[in-house]
Amino acid sequence: MTIEDAGTAPARRTTLADVARQAGVSTALVSLVMRGAPGASPANREKVFRVARELGYVPDSRARALRQGRSQLLGVMFHVQQPFHADVIEGVYEAAEAAGYDVVLSAVTDSRSEDKAIGTLLADRCEAVILVAPQSSREWLAEVGGRLPTVVLVRHVRHPDLSVVRAADMKGLGLAVDHLVGLGHRRIVHVDGAGSPSAEQRRRGYRAAMARHGLEPRIVRGGWAEINGSQAVEQLLAEGDLPTAILAFNDPCANGVLSTLQRSGISVPEEVSVVGFDDTHLAGFSHIGLTTVRQDAGQMARMAVGRAISLVERKDDPEMHRDGVVVPDLVVRGTTGPCRQ
Repeated sequence: MTIEDAGTAPARRTTLADVARQAGVSTALVSLVMRGAPGASPANREKVFRVARELGYVPDSRARALRQGRSQLLGVMFHVQQPFHADVIEGVYEAAEAAGYDVVLSAVTDSRSEDKAIGTLLADRCEAVILVAPQSSREWLAEVGGRLPTVVLVRHVRHPDLSVVRAADMKGLGLAVDHLVGLGHRRIVHVDGAGSPSAEQRRRGYRAAMARHGLEPRIVRGGWAEINGSQAVEQLLAEGDLPTAILAFNDPCANGVLSTLQRSGISVPEEVSVVGFDDTHLAGFSHIGLTTVRQDAGQMARMAVGRAISLVERKDDPEMHRDGVVVPDLVVRGTTGPCRQ
């Protein structure tokens, strides 16, 4: 090894043995102190903690768990381009840490498939996985569920090896339609999520709510991204049949709707009202102020983590295989207003 190599070599991690040597006690005693177990005098405890701080010792919970035959890792697959997924992950970290678990993330990107993202988690000694809005086939998800405890988040899928946490999507769309009808809107278009998870449930909710009010539904193909919302509005403009209100599949799609309307000189909400779905952190920004159906990301994350841990520790709990449903609510901001046509 050259001098340059030695200078850049990573520092060795401080061990229990290092703390014991410096404190002049046994490694077993240091282990007792660090685990909070009885058997050490107050003086020895104080000395061990002081030396540990001086040496910068950090307990290696991962190594301890592995020695016990546990990794205490929860794997999470998510789509990196989805703002709502970021909100969910924040809640997952908080809930997992409170339960004594660590989190391993595996992202789906334009160049990284769900198969790759899930396969990485399966190879990483995770005790359970949480799959956020997976688009993989039911058969592949069931195969994953057969290998280790699996929680599917934000998708309607039924299989005895899968635990599901989802929003009441149909109710959420009903809330949005009711709000728009209450403002006097009758020509309400739904820009849907195409083949995205939850898209079919939201289409059904929209149709049912429109029928309840005696209104004719109209669905325009969209998707989960801004570009899909933009393309849907461009289609409506080209057809010369712009509605008075647009209900988008999710917040990014709604942002695409907003930007294209504004770019076309159409004022929101004076001429067209717009509603999203999810209530991501972006929706509340002052320059957007999006009226949206709120999915409680924190509640869904806590429920998913709780189910994942329950499946790990109590695999025979039948309650974990019934859908956990979170009821959404409507957050009214500045993109909806009275119909003036």
